[in-house]
Amino acid sequence: MFTGLISMVGRIEEIEPRGELKRARISCSAPPEDISVGASIACNGPCLTVAACGADAETWFEIDVGAETLARTTARNWRVGTKLNLERSLKIGDELGGHWVTGHVDGVAKIRGIDAFDGMKRFAIEAPPHLCRFIAVKGSVALDGTSLTVNDVKGDCFSILLIPHTLAVTTWDERQVGDELNIEVDLIARYAARLLELD
Repeated sequence: MFTGLISMVGRIEEIEPRGELKRARISCSAPPEDISVGASIACNGPCLTVAACGADAETWFEIDVGAETLARTTARNWRVGTKLNLERSLKIGDELGGHWVTGHVDGVAKIRGIDAFDGMKRFAIEAPPHLCRFIAVKGSVALDGTSLTVNDVKGDCFSILLIPHTLAVTTWDERQVGDELNIEVDLIARYAARLLELD
């Protein structure tokens, strides 16, 4: 489980195709002792397992991205140099900011507009049609692994506002209109909708 509070930004240093999956090496600012083989790390949203790790000039870890993840997330577009929002999984006793995030991406959304003002940015996001019913004003959504609050909803589009701190510690300040984003809807909204279906 995760909270959607990004702990650091990593960078893809290598990508190696291995049949139906890809092995990616990611450099980051975490202390080497904080990352171990078998650990779960959310990489721009998808929860991925550390397959190897170490430290040279920087700490690095490797993850295997399977065919399902490549087909259903923006991982298919990752290249050497791509920056990723990273969050290590929760430990007992960690502060629960953000909201419950599983790292199981529901689909790919798209940025339709960006409005910058007062050091902040408002993003207009187009959601996949099958996910729109899970998105509500003042509700939570995870985009590229970041826990965000929905400000407005109009049809299949919704808006989010990013404050200067979030822009500074994530990849969001580099986002442009047309960029794709991994979207995970709120876990509670998903279960509430399922319960209504069963009535």
